[in-house]
Amino acid sequence: MNKITILIPIFNDWQSVFKLLKDINFQVSTLSDEFSVIIINDASIENKPEFPTDLNNLKSVQIINMKDNKGHARCIASGLKYIYEKKEFDYVIPMDGDGEDRPEEIKNFIELTDQSKDKSIVGERIKRSESLFFKICYLFHKFLTLAFTGQSIRFGNFTCLSKITVEKMINEKATWNSFSGSLKKVEKDMLSIPSIRGTRYFGPSKMSFFNLLKHSLSIISVFRKTVLIRSALFIIFYILLIKSYASIITSLPLVLLLIMIYSISTLALRENLDEFDKSLENINSVDRIK
Repeated sequence: MNKITILIPIFNDWQSVFKLLKDINFQVSTLSDEFSVIIINDASIENKPEFPTDLNNLKSVQIINMKDNKGHARCIASGLKYIYEKKEFDYVIPMDGDGEDRPEEIKNFIELTDQSKDKSIVGERIKRSESLFFKICYLFHKFLTLAFTGQSIRFGNFTCLSKITVEKMINEKATWNSFSGSLKKVEKDMLSIPSIRGTRYFGPSKMSFFNLLKHSLSIISVFRKTVLIRSALFIIFYILLIKSYASIITSLPLVLLLIMIYSISTLALRENLDEFDKSLENINSVDRIK
C-alpha cells in the first residue's frame, strides 16, 4: 500500500477547494492506498469558511497558511519541500484546486504506480475544455516552448511524483520558477497517462494571455543555454538571409527575438535556491482539518 499525498495550491478559491476535497474523497474510496491532502494557502485574502468533515477516505487534510503571496509555481515548490521534510509519503500528486485537474483521473495514476515502481507519471493533456481563444493561446505557448527549447511539454501540474523525483526537484533551483520546466529537466524517463482538462467548478479562469506568456517564458528560461544557442544560430542565419534587403520591417523579427531573450533572462533570475531552501520560513500557521 502506497502513501499518497495530494498537493493543492490555493489563492482565495475556497468554494472550489471544498468541492474538490469532496470529489477526491469519493474518487479514492475504491482504492487501497493511503491518501492525505496538503493545501498550500498562498496568503489568501478571503476568510476560510468551515471545511467539510465527512472526508472518511482521507487519512489527513492540512492547510499550510503562508505569510506572503509567492505565486502559483512557488506555492507548489514550497508544498513539495514541506511534504518532503515533514511527511511520510511514496508519491505526491500536485493538482490545481479549481477542478480543471479531474479527481477521477487519480486512479489512473495509481494503477500505473503499481506497474512501475519509483517512476514519475505525468498527465499528458489530450483535450481541453476552455474557450477557442484560450486554446489558440495554448497552442502558441506550446509552439514557443518547442521553438526555443526543442522540448515538447504537454503536461502541467497534474502529475504523480515519486519520492526520488521530489528529492531531485527540491534540490533544483528551477523548481522555484517553473514546475513543469523543472520536472522536464530533472526527469528524462517518465510515464504518462492521457488527461482531459476539466471545466472550472466556479467562476472564470484566472489565466490570461499575458499570464500564459509569462508561464511559457518561465518554462523556456529553465533551458536557457539551449535558448541562447538556438537564438544565436537564428540571428546569424537571418542576418545572412536579409543582408541585401535590410530595413526596419525586416529587422522586426530580430528586435522581437531580443526582447524575448531579455524577458527569458529576467525570469531566469527568479531561480533562487537559497530562497527556495528558506521557503518554509514563510509558513504562518498550519490548520489540521482532519
